[in-house]
Parts: sequence; C-alpha cells; structure tokens
Amino acid sequence: MKPGLSLRVSQHLALTPQLQQSIRLLQLSTLELASEVEQMLDDNPFLERSDDDAPREDFGIARSDTAVSEGDRVSEQAFEGHDDERAESVEASDSQSLVAESWDGDGSVEAAPDDGEWGGDAPARRNNVEDDDALDPGERGGLQPSLTDHLRRQALSLRLGPEDAAALRFLIESLNDDGYLEDSLAELAATLLDEDDGLEQMEELVHRFTMALNLLQSLDPPGVGARDLLECLSLQIKSRQSERDLTASEQSRVAVALKICAQHGVLELLARRDARRLAQLVGESEEAVRAAMAYVARLEPKPGRRFADVSRNAIVPDVIVSTSGQGPQQRFRVQLNPEVMPRLRVHEIYANALRGGRGGESHQALTQRLQEARWFIKNIQQRFDTILRVSQAIVERQKNFFVHGELAMRPMVQRELADELGVHESTISRVTTAKYMATPQGTFELKHFFGSALGTEAGGNASSTAVRALIKQFISSEDTKKPLSDNQIAEMLKEQGIDCARRTVAKYREGLRIPIASLRKLVQ
Repeated sequence: MKPGLSLRVSQHLALTPQLQQSIRLLQLSTLELASEVEQMLDDNPFLERSDDDAPREDFGIARSDTAVSEGDRVSEQAFEGHDDERAESVEASDSQSLVAESWDGDGSVEAAPDDGEWGGDAPARRNNVEDDDALDPGERGGLQPSLTDHLRRQALSLRLGPEDAAALRFLIESLNDDGYLEDSLAELAATLLDEDDGLEQMEELVHRFTMALNLLQSLDPPGVGARDLLECLSLQIKSRQSERDLTASEQSRVAVALKICAQHGVLELLARRDARRLAQLVGESEEAVRAAMAYVARLEPKPGRRFADVSRNAIVPDVIVSTSGQGPQQRFRVQLNPEVMPRLRVHEIYANALRGGRGGESHQALTQRLQEARWFIKNIQQRFDTILRVSQAIVERQKNFFVHGELAMRPMVQRELADELGVHESTISRVTTAKYMATPQGTFELKHFFGSALGTEAGGNASSTAVRALIKQFISSEDTKKPLSDNQIAEMLKEQGIDCARRTVAKYREGLRIPIASLRKLVQ
C-alpha cells in the first residue's frame, strides 16, 4: 500500500470552558448557586457585589416590576460599560477621599478608620445583634438551640459527679437527630475500651451507662433517649402519667395506652387500627382501647423534631407567579425572585488598573481572570433568563392548574417544551431540577408541572398528575370501614372516562404514600 494524502471534512462539538460553566450553573439549585457565587467572589479579585441600591440593569435580569419577555437580552455593555455613577465612585476612590462608614448599634453613623491604622489581621466590624427584637425571623430561627445543647443545659442542673456527668454527656452526643439512641449500651461501651480491658471494665461501664440512660430519659423532651418507637411512646405516656392534673377519664386512657405500648409487636395492630385485637391483647374494652389509640396517635414519634435545623430543608422559590383580574380577564404574571438573584459586577478599579498595565505573563494571567469574571456574570444572567423563559412557557401551558388546581393539570413532557423554546431536552431537565415556583396554589418544583398522558374515552389525554389528584380525592372521601381497593379505584377512573390499569393505580398510590386498603381500614 502506497502512502498518500487525503482531505476529509468533519464536524464535532467542543465544550469550551465557558459552555461547561454555563451548563454547570444551570443545573445548580438556589442554595448551591449561592455557595458557588461566594466561592467565586473569594477566588476572583475582579468580581464584586454591586450595591443594594444599584439598578438591576447592571446585572441584566429584571427591569423594574415587569417580567423579562422571551428573547430579551442584555447587551455586552451591561457587563463591560461604565455609567456616570460608577465613574464618580472610581474617581473618588482614586483620590483616596472616600470615607468608609459603619452603622453602630445605637443608630448613629461614625467614620471608620483607614486601613493603614489597623493591620490586615484586625477583625472586621460587626453589627450589634444582641437585641433579639432587631433580628428578622430567619436570624431568630438560627438562634434556636439544638437538641444536644438543650439536653446539656439540663444535665448541668443535675449536679452529677465527674464520671456520671461524662457518661451522660457521651449518651447525649450519641443521639441521632430524632432523639433516639441507635447503638446499644454495650456497643457504645466497646468504643471506649481498649483491647487490654477485660469483662469487668465492660460491665462497669455498661452499668454506668445504664444509670446515665435513666437520667437521660427523664429529661425534656419526653421520649428522648429511646431505643425504639415503642419505648419512645412509653416514655411519653409515663411522663404524662406522672402529672397531677389528670382527670379520672384521662388517667384511665393513659393507663390503657401504656398497657398497649408495653406489648411486643403491637405496632402493626396500631397501624391497622385494629381495636378488637388490641382489646383482646390487653384485656380492656374496645371503647377504652379506641380512646387510648387516639391518645397514642397524638404522641410525638420523633422527640428531636422540634430542634431540627429547618433552614437546611427550607425551599426558596426561584420564580414567583402572581395573578391579577378575575374570571376570563385573570392574568398571570411570572417574575424571578429578586432575593435569589446575586447582584454582581466587575471590579472597575482593578479592571482600569489592568488596562493601563504592561504586557507580560502576569498581565495575561490577570486578563484571563477578568475574562472569567465577565463569563461568570454572563452565565448567571443566562441561567436566570433560561429559568424565566421555561417558567413562562409552563404557566402558559398550565393556566388551568393555576385556576382550578391539580385536577385541571394538562399532560406535558419536556420534549414538547424544548421544541417550543428551541433548546435541547437536557436543558429543560437541568432547568426544572431543584428549581421551585411559588404560585397561588402553593410552591412546587418545576418538574411537578410535567406529566405523562393517559388515554380517555373521549379520545383526549389526561395528565398523570391530575389522575394522582383524583385518586387522592377518591381515597380521602372513602368509607374507612370499607376502603377502596386498587381495582375499585381503577373502575371509578373508567367511569370518569380515564383508562387506568390497576397496576398504574397502585404505582400512583404508592407515590402518594397512601397505604393499601387493608391498612386504611378502621376495624370496629
């Protein structure tokens, strides 16, 4: 074979660093984006936050009160240009005549010293937040003590010896977030012993842990330190039983409830609400057992729930939908949540200094960092613009949902929305993941508005979301003595003109976390 030259034309897609960053920012949640912005602010000296009172056109997202329309874009001048107000700020900084001001706790304004008067290691000035009334609800929520701190404060009032206090503190730190002690006392003791320690040291440590556990289970909240659910319920019942303000009927109900929780394997009967079997098991009347079951149902299965850090599970909507008008004239307005949009801009002082610099390796590196800052701002602007476009398209297609609720949800898949907006289906998937929309019907993830289609007798399609809502409605209005089976629900859906198999009904019911008919039945 003779060597030769040939010319071939081909196309391939290359993911530039800017495109990779754009894709990554698009799939981040609101909290993850905030963390990403903070990281970029620390790493890139050319990036800074804009003033709170700066016009939002600097960021390029929202304009006054109106939502951004489809296809609306901000020119590159929004990221590279300089307005008069910024220019005045730069001149004032260059002449070193700018006086820093800080807000004092008593409401007065005082001049802060120059950086030259205090070294770079000096602590930053902080606002006076000692007055709880001055805090907003979010900050006050952060001051709520944890379960561990709450128990430690109570342990200090017991005035225990050093060894007993150490054992109690060790058990407190071994609790999970729900307030349960997952490991046995022997397992906990084994973690503190060496291989050379014998059985006598093990027994002594387990004995000390046993006494500490009794003290722990006497603390607030009732039920803390339990090893399982039945023990947790029993501890709460005993705590209530020790109170002196109980009436005779309440004492009887609490006593029966304690007898029920003392039985082994009784949780299944409680879940099935089988009063007849429970009455036979504890030797009480069915009426007394039903009253005791109602009392047990009001107990807290997770004693540490009220000490949980709810901020970790807080949902911050990315899009807000508001309504105006009534009836046929009702309109929906879609806008981005201004609280989640970071206000960023290029640090103009550094950028101007770089323009006047000379060439070299360091100059090229700084120029690259400046370009990265501009890319980052532009990619964030594109992220929010894409979220807004997708949200507007969702609201336009699901208008009936915003008026009538889930029963009026239309079937819609991501491919349809991608074709309408002229983007790839994967872009719709990234936009709708971990992004939330606040609506008059509640706050929902954007994925909630998508659902497959089920055929109807009329030849149309029904959304799977609407079918789930209909199943939930059927079950909520069923007779608890004769709950509906999956077959009966499938037949009821056919009467509504929706062709839905029994297996599909079972899948939707499990997705709604609704138990089977036998567990929903109230045994008389």
